[in-house]
Formats: sequence, C-alpha cells, structure tokens
Amino acid sequence: MMIDWPNCEFVDRDPARMSGAWLFRGTRVPVRSLFENLEDGATIDQYLEWFPGVTRRQAEGVLEHAAASLSLPART
Repeated sequence: MMIDWPNCEFVDRDPARMSGAWLFRGTRVPVRSLFENLEDGATIDQYLEWFPGVTRRQAEGVLEHAAASLSLPART
C-alpha cells in the first residue's frame, strides 16, 4: 500500500530539490528520515531535537496521515 503523500498538507516535493524526495514542507528534511529514526528506536522528542526545522505538528501530522492511508481501500 502506498501512502497518498500529495494530499498531506505537511509535505511537499520538488524534483529539483533533494532528488525529488518528499520533504517536510518548508525544510530540506526528508519525510523518510522520520520513519527511519522511529524504526531505529528514536522518540518523537529526539527526532525533533535532531531536526529542529521540523515542527511537532508536522511530525505528528505525517504519522497521522500515514496511519489514515493504511485504512484506505487499495487502488486497482
């Protein structure tokens, strides 16, 4: 299942920036970094300390969006 990032208000993507990766809006921080750090055992507070350009609302919004995307019907 793919996450519907274009409909997430907390991210954006530009092919000319960071190789077109999904970034937290207004930053150069890849969204992937949040998931990688959480998978490695980091807390949200640690992540926000390590990536000060990302706000708590952005991080929580991305996680909520990803969770909501899991409940969407699969596209055929």
